[in-house]
Amino acid sequence: MIVYRTRKDLATHLDAIRSKGKSIGLVPTMGALHDGHASLMESATSGNDTVVVSIFVNPTQFDDPGDLARYPRQLDEDLEMLRLMEVDLVFVPSVKEMYPGEIERTFDLGNLDNIMEGAQRKGHFKGVAQIVSKLFNLVHPDRAYFGQKDFQQLVIVRRLVEIMGLDIEIVSCPIIREKDGLAMSSRNRLLSRKHRELAPFIHITLSLAREKRAVMSPEQIRNWVRLQFEAQEEMDLQYFEIVDDRELKPVQDWSQEVTKVGCIAVELGSVRLIDNVFFD
Repeated sequence: MIVYRTRKDLATHLDAIRSKGKSIGLVPTMGALHDGHASLMESATSGNDTVVVSIFVNPTQFDDPGDLARYPRQLDEDLEMLRLMEVDLVFVPSVKEMYPGEIERTFDLGNLDNIMEGAQRKGHFKGVAQIVSKLFNLVHPDRAYFGQKDFQQLVIVRRLVEIMGLDIEIVSCPIIREKDGLAMSSRNRLLSRKHRELAPFIHITLSLAREKRAVMSPEQIRNWVRLQFEAQEEMDLQYFEIVDDRELKPVQDWSQEVTKVGCIAVELGSVRLIDNVFFD
């Protein structure tokens, strides 16, 4: 495993790989790796000749400086995990390396970045688009791997590829869950013991909501989910929405010929948790 810290060194290495006609897979991460990340790397390894994993806590996607400061960082442990997984290349740049001061490109994402997570975290997805576009332009991957847990991000990255006119396959990888159903997330380690015990309620509620599709309309399910969280003193429901998988527009009727996804964000203590469930 080779670790690079500069764009120039990584690009030089990748040019040599590309000249041999080998395929490249990219797994962008912000570190604090867990089994969910491992599943992305396994998919990337099975589908490409070379895999690049980036570790970079991107400051431009945090609207709250406190949230940025709290975000877990454990580079030594992450690198050891990647060594055990036999990852080919790891890119660990500094903030200055990724944002040396040039005017940053912005993208018109339509309304995709203004709803759900975007409404709660102003500028978040503009920051995501900035860093992902930089990584795409640097790595020029054949495929890039993203977790389904961050479903809105996945939709936005696909739109970004269209806007940039890139020939990159965006591979969606299933949510990996703890034994009690909680979606794996780097933020889970920030939960107190009490809140960690409460957290599986999110997945339980989503699973029950999916079962109610047979007897409830989308709007009735939205209201039912809100009521469940109103009864939870420790949890603050940020949003629950049932949307289509392309434009993230609210689904009004089950007869609509779109893939329907229920997306949720919950604040538990000072930790923000997101999850989703497919209704099809």
